[in-house]
Amino acid sequence: MVWGSVFYSCTSEKTVQADFDIIPLPQHVEKISSDKGFELAGTTSIVYPEGDEAMKRNAEFLSGYIAGQTGKKLDVTDKKVEKNAIVLSTGLDDKNPEAYRLVVGDNNISIQGASAAGVFYGIQTLRKAMADTEHGNVVYPAVEINDFPRFSYRGVHLDVSRHFFPADSIKRFIDMLALHNINRLHWHLTDDQGWRIEIKKRPELTTIGSKRAKTVIGRNSGEYDNVEYGGFYTQDEARDIVKYAQERFITVVPEIDLPGHMQAALAAYPYLGCTGGPYEVWQQWGVSEDVLCVGNDETLKFIEDVLGEIVEVFPSEYIHVGGDECPKVRWQKCPKCQARIKALGIKSDAKHTAEQKLQSYIIGYLKQCFFGEHLLSKESTKSVAIVESEKSALIASSYLPQYLWIASGGKNGCFREENLNILKGRNVVLFPDLGATDDWSTRISTMQRMGITAKIFDYLEKNATSEQRKNGFDIADFLLEMKQPQAILQAMIAKNPALNLLIKELNLKLIEEPVRPISTAKRKGFKL
Repeated sequence: MVWGSVFYSCTSEKTVQADFDIIPLPQHVEKISSDKGFELAGTTSIVYPEGDEAMKRNAEFLSGYIAGQTGKKLDVTDKKVEKNAIVLSTGLDDKNPEAYRLVVGDNNISIQGASAAGVFYGIQTLRKAMADTEHGNVVYPAVEINDFPRFSYRGVHLDVSRHFFPADSIKRFIDMLALHNINRLHWHLTDDQGWRIEIKKRPELTTIGSKRAKTVIGRNSGEYDNVEYGGFYTQDEARDIVKYAQERFITVVPEIDLPGHMQAALAAYPYLGCTGGPYEVWQQWGVSEDVLCVGNDETLKFIEDVLGEIVEVFPSEYIHVGGDECPKVRWQKCPKCQARIKALGIKSDAKHTAEQKLQSYIIGYLKQCFFGEHLLSKESTKSVAIVESEKSALIASSYLPQYLWIASGGKNGCFREENLNILKGRNVVLFPDLGATDDWSTRISTMQRMGITAKIFDYLEKNATSEQRKNGFDIADFLLEMKQPQAILQAMIAKNPALNLLIKELNLKLIEEPVRPISTAKRKGFKL
């Protein structure tokens, strides 16, 4: 008897059909017509290579996923099993280290990866195809799947400065990322509205900087809730989260944004500001005009103290140091900053003020911290900057880190041809920032960002060096699941003449593609 996707065998055992229509879709799925498929039962074993701890952990993850969705706790073993097993192995011959091959036959399921990470993503595919069933068995159709990620850097940003999340919530979020094959968590730990990471040499950053007295209601309405808000992570908690993520093949990239976005730090150490304070942890949205005083040598020592501990807590190859959105109002009137400008021989020109060029100096100092003779020097650590305007493109061109992050705003001219030239020969992480700061009722800016994404990607492909073509691009494209059917786009364009002009200017083509669910977890009700 067949009813929907639920089947009943001759023994009256209920079975549920698995479905490989998942997110992200595998690159290639081929049905094997000669086989009937594999029935996952409570007697099925999960086999991993003997002596391989990473693969043992993968096997235990799979066992846990299956138990959560079916109630069946499968045995995990490093002994050979001939039948009724899910066999995990590495050794897949593929240049992409995250590639995997998943084969479902009558007797076994095999997942072979080019690395343990590849096997992990194969496990996620098997997991997402699995339907929830508290009673009965899951039947997987006979298929061969060959899959690899299009982008080697697949990241999601989490801001815990404005809104704090406890450590267990961060782990739950990491579980969600793992489900969707994300391999980077960009952790925004500091801002004007709160400092969230313990720095042992600077304890006031958390005893004072992690707490704001109240929070504005709505978007800077002038009304406040009058409730103290705070929270921070100890270094031990942060290390535990990093380890938790690493076990799921996710790298945590910490963000310590400077020299702007620093009012919470100034509340703790007011002498680091141009006016000397007093300051308080900011209680509203936006970017404060109170920033680190670049003319103060104590500021440089502060940077060394903070980043010196950050690189010890976070083994990430990349440390995000911001570099964007730094108002220059205080620097213009600060005697120390003006003295620094004079001492460095900085001159304004037709395009940039002396204060804008002073920002390049502090970013250059950060570069020294990572690559020079300062205590932060680490061969394996690279700094990351944001380019989101023509002005911050100056910073990048003066002291360009190994990687360049792009917040694709567009309205400030950051993607003009002269600024795009900065990207030549560089690895790029594309950060469209869709909807993060825009009113979703106004779709023009969202479509602008989509157009800019296409323009950047085309530019990079056309100007790729031979080394880049060999290694591929490190570009995180968050638009893959956000395409709309052509009819919806046409309707949007009809209501927005400016949008129509933009599409013509960028020579974009509308692609007919069915709407797909935003989240596999939401669609299938995963217990994370």
